[in-house]
Amino acid sequence: MEYKRDLKERLLQFAIDVILYLRTVKNNIETMDMKRQLIRASTSSGANYEEGQGAPTKPDVKTKIGISLKEMRETNYFLRVFNKLNLGHASKSEYLVNESAELKKILASIINKL
Repeated sequence: MEYKRDLKERLLQFAIDVILYLRTVKNNIETMDMKRQLIRASTSSGANYEEGQGAPTKPDVKTKIGISLKEMRETNYFLRVFNKLNLGHASKSEYLVNESAELKKILASIINKL
């Protein structure tokens, strides 16, 4: 399906954009753990979605996409923290908060349709 391929690419690009954004955030005691967690969550969302595409049963697909949604929620939370603290490149931060919110909606919609 076309939307699946597009979403896979969108999740991949999102993870890359998060990593590139985090390069604009200075490393200090306040940011180090959050940066690591944000990288884990943002990359895990796409990885779990990809894994779900190869799942053998519909419940397995739903479980993997559910994990992807959970990770995207966590990603959105940390991005909002970074944004509210004015860390890193401001316009990129704003874009990522909005993109993660959109991706949450898309993933939730897919789960509801399964």
